[in-house]
Amino acid sequence: TGAPILGFNQRQGGDGWYGTVGAGYDWQTANSWVIGVFADGQFGSLKGTIQDQGLGIAGNIKNDYSWAAGARLGYLVAPNVLSYVNAGYSSSHWKGTTLFNTATALPVGGHTNGFDRSGWFVGGGVENNLNIFGITAPGWFMKTEYRAAYYDSKNISELADVTNISNGRDITFRPFVQTISTSLVYRFNWTGPVVAKY
Repeated sequence: TGAPILGFNQRQGGDGWYGTVGAGYDWQTANSWVIGVFADGQFGSLKGTIQDQGLGIAGNIKNDYSWAAGARLGYLVAPNVLSYVNAGYSSSHWKGTTLFNTATALPVGGHTNGFDRSGWFVGGGVENNLNIFGITAPGWFMKTEYRAAYYDSKNISELADVTNISNGRDITFRPFVQTISTSLVYRFNWTGPVVAKY
């Protein structure tokens, strides 16, 4: 028709911010290996797009919180630097969305409900003691970690705003969340080490 198309901003990937808090227990062996268990929670706003390709309908979906529990195995690559890998179970919550027309960017009078998905994660990172460059900070560490979480797929029903009745179409969504975080860690070191604590 020659009319301009406004378009709906779609994120074929995803992005956003989040914070994390957690606790765990590590055991350092005599040969510089570290074995640990942990649990943590994430909260924030990680957004992506879900879309019904047949009708040109899409919505921005948001992962607002999740949690994980797992184990990690690390090795001291230097006296105060730990390199590690981790893996375990994770659960996530996804908020409901308002559905828009992808050509006009106007609401179509539909929505999706929020839901939870569970799965597993794998990751790794580096943790270093902050007693460096002449700074004394006993017990304090800085940790940078990459994590990939693979969640179960979900058929998300498209619902009418007024009646909350399905229009008979679902959007298949399989969340895959990658995150990078930098955290400040405090170690109590209550028990005696078999070798010097990193």
